[in-house]
Amino acid sequence: MPKSMAVTHADLAPSPRSTELGSKTGAVLMVFTILCGLFCFVLCLIAEATRSQEVWISNGGKGKEEIYECVYSKSGRTPLLCSAVAFVGLSVAMVVENVYMLVAISNTPPPALASWDPDFPPAKAFTWQAGFFFVTTWICFAVGEMLLLIGVSVESGHLKHWSRPRPSCLTVREGMFSAAGVFALMTVFLAASLYLTALRAHRLIQKQENLRREMLEASFLYASPPGSPPHRVIAAIPREDPVPSAFTFPLAFSKQSSVVMLE
Repeated sequence: MPKSMAVTHADLAPSPRSTELGSKTGAVLMVFTILCGLFCFVLCLIAEATRSQEVWISNGGKGKEEIYECVYSKSGRTPLLCSAVAFVGLSVAMVVENVYMLVAISNTPPPALASWDPDFPPAKAFTWQAGFFFVTTWICFAVGEMLLLIGVSVESGHLKHWSRPRPSCLTVREGMFSAAGVFALMTVFLAASLYLTALRAHRLIQKQENLRREMLEASFLYASPPGSPPHRVIAAIPREDPVPSAFTFPLAFSKQSSVVMLE
């Protein structure tokens, strides 16, 4: 037969709602955020491979001073589209992740028996981790968005007449779109790490609360003396054939004794 397991307070606790930490909605949104970051990274690599480059040509003729002018190698529509979609996708991922974090933390009920002690070593570690992940997430997001915005503005400047010679050509430096993709990928992973840190801190508080509740129940059980059993009155039941008394002699014995006395 299978062994029976003890039921704890964690088993009896209700499952978290969709707007609380640790719910299935949070896991789905974190996966969505990471997939958005991967998609933005791929788009940045495509933009890096198809970015416009400058080509210098000579317009000088015989007897004239040779003049060099530049033309673009392509129109720049593909890198513009990829960088614009990556810019919007990364923004959507960050908005979804941060809005859910704010809603989940505000809707999560506070513990009744446990409190967040900043001097507790695990609590201090979680505080430092959350602060690190929060700051680095927004720094990576800001840098990635700035790089993508620069790429969008540069590539959109020569959509038309890109093959016309001109004195100077403004192009994106090599590796800028790739760097933007790396920062986008770091942003979503750091955001997921921030969510996991908040979830671990929430579960630590829940564990402390369940432990204190069990301790209070155990102390109340052992501190209260056992109650005396209630007084019960047993009523006598009348019997049809009562047991004869110890001083009553049988009839046969009494007759025999009387005969002996007459003799």
